[in-house]
Amino acid sequence: MPVVDLSISKKEQEKIKLEGINNKIRDEIVEYTKNFKISWLNLGRHLYTVWQDKLYHGWGFEKFEDYTEKELGLKRSICLKLLKAYLFIETDEPLYLEKDFSQNREAVKVPGYEEVGVLRLAKAKKEILAQDYAKLRHEAFEKGAVAADLRRDLTAIMKERKPVDPEEERELRNEQAIKKLITAMESFKKDMESLKLIPVEIIEEVKILKGKLQSQI
Repeated sequence: MPVVDLSISKKEQEKIKLEGINNKIRDEIVEYTKNFKISWLNLGRHLYTVWQDKLYHGWGFEKFEDYTEKELGLKRSICLKLLKAYLFIETDEPLYLEKDFSQNREAVKVPGYEEVGVLRLAKAKKEILAQDYAKLRHEAFEKGAVAADLRRDLTAIMKERKPVDPEEERELRNEQAIKKLITAMESFKKDMESLKLIPVEIIEEVKILKGKLQSQI
């Protein structure tokens, strides 16, 4: 009976070793991504304490934004986003605060503070229904939608929920029709002036009519 060689070649060993290293790097990147996307939470929590208790006074700063800009290098607008996002998470999405929240989820399903900020804005709008918010939340928490996509979806929902005013719609259509006519007249005037196909008097009348139309929008 022939002897079966069960030994692994050096080349195969190197391949297995390389695959193991690559998989380790991949896993570490996933963890680093989760940590990166959720690290704002601790910053937001501490900034809220500093802002609420005015701790910056004891550190020699008159205003909260003086402290954040001069000591942290963070603009006031960024800090306000962090504060609002943290408060929203604390009151409306406490799941995000759980210790194992990011550990048990894929990296893509861990929304950052910008995505949380869009959810906060959506929750605050009276036009947004519970099912609308649930849809946006699902996109952020389960599908990994980024802030830009969530804003687009929110805008679309807002347009759907906005009541239609027939008079306003009619005025808008009229305005658009007048603008198209003005554009056509301007093009006509330029062509006639360059080609000299009609008398100057008619071109002047076109100018006057164009001015009258512009006054209607």
